[in-house]
Order: sequence, then C-alpha cells, then structure tokens
Amino acid sequence: MKASVGNHVLELRDGDITEMDTDAIVNAANAQLVLGGGVAGAIRRKGGPTIQAECNKIGGASVGGAAITTAGNLKAKHVIHAVGPRMGEGNEDEKLKNATLNSLKLADENNLKSISFPAISTGIFGFPIKRCAEIMLKTTIEHLKSETGLEKVVFCLFGHDSYEVFADRLERETSE
Repeated sequence: MKASVGNHVLELRDGDITEMDTDAIVNAANAQLVLGGGVAGAIRRKGGPTIQAECNKIGGASVGGAAITTAGNLKAKHVIHAVGPRMGEGNEDEKLKNATLNSLKLADENNLKSISFPAISTGIFGFPIKRCAEIMLKTTIEHLKSETGLEKVVFCLFGHDSYEVFADRLERETSE
C-alpha cells in the first residue's frame, strides 16, 4: 500500500526489514544498543559483526533517542537504532513518538532519501500494535509535511496482521 504526502511516498510492506534496500533501515533497539533478539537479532545475523562493533563504540542511547551506524552486509547503507519504550515504564506514547521523530531527523542529518521502519516496541517491549501504528504514522506524516530531504518512508511490517493494522491506520490518516 502506498500513499502520497506532498512529494513524498509513504509505503507499507509485509516482509523482512533486513531485505529492504532503502538508504537506512531502523532497528528497534534497546538502550544499550545490544543486538539481541527480534528485529535487532535479524539485523545482527544478516548484517555481520560490524554493526554491533559500531554500536559498542556509541555505547548506548536514551529511550526515545536514536543512533546511526553503517549496515554491514545488508542491502541498506545504514542502520538507525531507535530506542523505543517498554510498556509499563511510563510516558510510552511520547517516547515512541520521539524514537520515530529522532530516526527521521537522523536520516535528514545524514542526507538520506529513504528509510524503512519496523513497528517499534511491539515485540518483546509489549507496546500495543494499534497505538504504535497511530503514533508512528502520525509522526511520520507530520515530518513529511515539514522541511525534509526524505523522499520515501517505508513501514516494513512482519506478518499480515501487523500490516493490516498499519494499513487501516494509514487509510484513516490520509483520508482525514
């Protein structure tokens, strides 16, 4: 599914984010930037040890923050490590918005034209997928309406159910 936001493309895909060939893919990271399981584990396995070595040099990021590394053996050129909230820690909606926005800003600061996001914090961190879709899509659409060099933002979702939740939300956001 694709939608236009000004001169920008917002796209949804059901697939494996490690196979995306956008300038950057976003890793749903922990604050220590340790590539463990889920999206991060897949990035570590396919991207090779370089990504973790660069994360180790960075040392960590705050919840809601983001950091950028190269992408090792992945098709993308960069990995943006966005630290999403764990459910129950408080102020989760604002932290997820910040993780999304800081990733988009980091893409702009590095002159990237395209970026792919997963559904941040919806796995092991327990964030509800419907709230995630609403927050991430609204934040992205607002950013695309501002001054940005990004041409394309993709939400690469793992599984049909997650895709459908984001598709329903995107339809609402772009028809209002």
